[in-house]
Amino acid sequence: MMKMLNQNHMFHMVSISPWPILISLSLFNNLISMIMWFHKMNYMITMSFPCTILCLYQWWRDVVRESTFQGSHTYSVYLGLRLGMILFIISEIFFFISFFWAYFHSSLAPSMDIGQLWPPLGIKPFNPFDIPLLNTIILISSGMTVTWTHYSILNKNFLESKKSLIMTIMLGLYFSTLQLIEYKESPFTISDSIYGSSFFMATGFHGIHVIIGTTFLLISLIRLLSLHFSNTHHFGFEAAAWYWHFVDIVWLFLYISIYWWSY
Repeated sequence: MMKMLNQNHMFHMVSISPWPILISLSLFNNLISMIMWFHKMNYMITMSFPCTILCLYQWWRDVVRESTFQGSHTYSVYLGLRLGMILFIISEIFFFISFFWAYFHSSLAPSMDIGQLWPPLGIKPFNPFDIPLLNTIILISSGMTVTWTHYSILNKNFLESKKSLIMTIMLGLYFSTLQLIEYKESPFTISDSIYGSSFFMATGFHGIHVIIGTTFLLISLIRLLSLHFSNTHHFGFEAAAWYWHFVDIVWLFLYISIYWWSY
């Protein structure tokens, strides 16, 4: 709190940090490593990926210190963080709109190159009432449990919030496991016409978002167990919950359009 007493405003002046530039370089290194890995097996990514995780950990550590122990996240800062998270989710919405645009552009007027059929000739789509339906139930259930967590935090119920947040994380891991099984059993690949490309790009990026959201919730669980949250100061979890609800809604659109409508 000494830092707050030495300034005459309610805003947080971020201190000099090496993590943004280091993570930028690390992510660039990850991209190059993956491109090399696609063409020939190499072990460069085994070094670049742990470096990214290490930088993320230390950046998150600094943000947690600023908010929880240094008192830098005042109400004015909180409003800025809310607006930033809202704008970030809006940008993610438009990111997925591009995938849906490409999908419906090809499916509503299939060209002669794919037999003027959708799904294209020779493509056997997934049964929407198999793993996709189970994954839909899992994500809807996880949306309920994360709301349960938020309600418990607001009502100062530590036991219920801990229990429901663990359930949400387990459901997220279960979803990712089932999607991995689905990919391994897929009768088509990403190179099988526009259908394969649209399917794996849309569901694959959604799967990455589920993994990111699960990690976000896992960090929130660690902070919850460390007693970092109160009923009035818990934006770290609140942002994770918003992100998780966004992931749920995107999956519903994916299920209806890519799985059910194309079957």
